[in-house]
Amino acid sequence: MSSSYGENIRLSIFGQSHSPAIGMTLEGIPAGEHIDFDQLQRFMERRAPGRKAYSTARKEADRPEFLSGVRDEYTCGAPLSAIIRNGDTRSKDYAAFSALPRPGHADYTADVKYFGYQDYAGGGHFSGRLTAPLCIAGGICLQILKRQGIEVISRIKSIGPVADESPLLFSTAGKDFPTVDEAAGEAMQAAIEEARMQGDSLGGVIECAVLGLPAGLGDPMFGGMENRIAAIVFGIPAVKGIEFGAGFQSAWLRGSENNDSFIIENGQIKTRSNNCGGILGGITDGMPLVFRAAIKPTPSIAREQDSVDMRELKEAKLSVGGRHDPCIVPRAVPCMEAAAAIAVYDALLGRRKELR
Repeated sequence: MSSSYGENIRLSIFGQSHSPAIGMTLEGIPAGEHIDFDQLQRFMERRAPGRKAYSTARKEADRPEFLSGVRDEYTCGAPLSAIIRNGDTRSKDYAAFSALPRPGHADYTADVKYFGYQDYAGGGHFSGRLTAPLCIAGGICLQILKRQGIEVISRIKSIGPVADESPLLFSTAGKDFPTVDEAAGEAMQAAIEEARMQGDSLGGVIECAVLGLPAGLGDPMFGGMENRIAAIVFGIPAVKGIEFGAGFQSAWLRGSENNDSFIIENGQIKTRSNNCGGILGGITDGMPLVFRAAIKPTPSIAREQDSVDMRELKEAKLSVGGRHDPCIVPRAVPCMEAAAAIAVYDALLGRRKELR
């Protein structure tokens, strides 16, 4: 199923942007894992709408309600199931888009796929709203990984033409705007505001690193760590590209420049550089696993755009009203951490089965 992910744990996400609730079911989490619900809520609030000047005005509590799988804050071995009730919806804002597809959205392709029966309000099941249940599952996996010495950190690498050139060495989760360089973050926020005032939007790049990973996770060919991470990262709406380590820059290097020389450090095998992003042959090598994902500009913009009337088969104009982020990148940062944590924990459980 397209809305499910995983081999050793199985995540299924359900609901639509304006349905009564959205939610997730996560199977395969071992019994006895503690869930800090306060910590999970703080993680959820990093993604939630209506918290910042540069985000949508839609306000949602995004407080998970667990229906099964938990007893006294510990997993009980049954499938974890949780919902988030949708409250601040305005479906009438989307009435026109049943016939006029919004450029950059899935309105047209969904109409073709589902013969006009799709829920188009707020983007339906295609909406970024569905990253909230992703963050429930990812937030739980982050807690489990942290107890095992594995940490997932991330930051905004760039928004539009503004880049944060400082290295990612620590978590930016506690920051109001998740960049390493404060000055770069201020410049990014100014660029977002400028786009908003012009009725436009901006995209950007998010960088993510997984620290403390053991060597040996993942498989060659189709089960590689790049494959596993890419599969779930592309489940985040607006992601249009992903690269690992040096990524596309490696195409400009010679082998002597790109290869990561092996060294012995404190009695352990390491590499002097990390152009491979911590993955060789689809398998982790014990170095930080590093990837970056490109996020497209928010397609819902106030500027007039060209579209068509799908029923009348004639060209038309539209301007998207309602409440939308002028830049989705800041709220996508925790989603990237959630996706990475789910993929890594799934692979970690698989490795443990091999070592039995």
